[in-house]
Amino acid sequence: MNDRAPAPGGLALIQELVNSLDLESGADRLDTEEGRNAFGLAPGDVAAARELRESLRAACLAHAGHPAHAPVRELSELLAAGPLLVKVDGASGAASLAPADGSALTARVASAIAEALVSGTWLRLKACEAVTCRWAYYDRSPAGRSRWCDMGVCGARAKMRAYRARKSASSPPDRPG
Repeated sequence: MNDRAPAPGGLALIQELVNSLDLESGADRLDTEEGRNAFGLAPGDVAAARELRESLRAACLAHAGHPAHAPVRELSELLAAGPLLVKVDGASGAASLAPADGSALTARVASAIAEALVSGTWLRLKACEAVTCRWAYYDRSPAGRSRWCDMGVCGARAKMRAYRARKSASSPPDRPG
């Protein structure tokens, strides 16, 4: 949908999951075997992955200052099903968080969020303001105030709608002729 670079680190997984559904066309990558394989999902895991995806989208919308697009379960409630472990390297003493179940999508998402919290990047993963889009993007703007996934598409459409609304509001009423 947009030409922005992927989010850094583990946020790329979250961005990819949120963007697995194209709201404009209705195409859902989780409906395909290839899409499910990209996230390590069995067909029976798809409903839970969709629920996680929409809760993540709501969090990304909140990061951009927008209300949730639909009622969703609390993300923290869903993430409780993805426990993390602290792993310590015996040789170096370096510590990291890792999913308790190495393949579970929820645990991988929880690990990515924890990594992003530590690096200070979590709040920069946002969802597009456009109602027909809601695509996840990583806000690299200096002030962190991006509103659209792509200024050339969603941003341009929004600005054109605003322009037309201002123009019609300022136009004199038609006179009977």
